Amino acid sequence: MNPEQTYEINIRVLPSDIDELGHVNNIIYLHWVQQAAVAHWQAMAPEKHQKNTFWVVLRHEIDYKLPAMEGDEVTARTWIGKARRLSFERNTEILRKKDRKLLAKARTIWCPVNATTRKPQRVDQEIRDLFSTQTS
Repeated sequence: MNPEQTYEINIRVLPSDIDELGHVNNIIYLHWVQQAAVAHWQAMAPEKHQKNTFWVVLRHEIDYKLPAMEGDEVTARTWIGKARRLSFERNTEILRKKDRKLLAKARTIWCPVNATTRKPQRVDQEIRDLFSTQTS
């Protein structure tokens, strides 16, 4: 991971994020993973690509390390791994902001979809160049 190619957002843990065990529910971490991906896309992608490309998840893998608690502030840090013809690998770490301890890490495979046809489309070279250092 190259620090210049990561993107971060900060998120406050809300009471509604807490489950019956008293910590953040696992599904909330996936919501944060998606929030970080969308924010990164909106911050970096040219407007023409944002209008013409949707992204759908093909696969999520997530490892939970430590719990987040109500009132915590977390940082979702994301970056792109391999960009293939019809998919992007996105990595995300969820860190507790105050001590940067790793709470969870995720690997997601995203597929670009044409906004008009709703069919998978090739990852444009301009997007590869903006987001990914690894291609195959």
